[in-house]
Amino acid sequence: MSITRVAIGTISDKGLHDKVSEAFARAKTFTLVNIENNKVKDVNVVKNPAASKTRGRGPIVVQILLDHNVNVVIGSEFGPGISAMFDKHRIHRMKVKAKTPVMDVVKEFAFSFLELCID
Repeated sequence: MSITRVAIGTISDKGLHDKVSEAFARAKTFTLVNIENNKVKDVNVVKNPAASKTRGRGPIVVQILLDHNVNVVIGSEFGPGISAMFDKHRIHRMKVKAKTPVMDVVKEFAFSFLELCID
């Protein structure tokens, strides 16, 4: 049984019906998707308490994602600081275009990315 926990930086609280935010650490929300054996098992939305901060967003965001056992993040832009933190914690990153529908991201990208995360 392979379980992958994906966090997608999103613009609101619409879950699978949302769109990808322009910058991951500034996303208003994170849509968390549990994928088990290539099937979506659970979807939750969590607010990003660091979204309005001008500095220091990275550590807050990474801790939230670690608390939710995320091992893959998907967004349109990742800064160098948060990218280094993701590398340190072995959280895989994947880039997509801003405003891409979350449902499309899950269908087209997340499942093809799973093989890289199961190592």
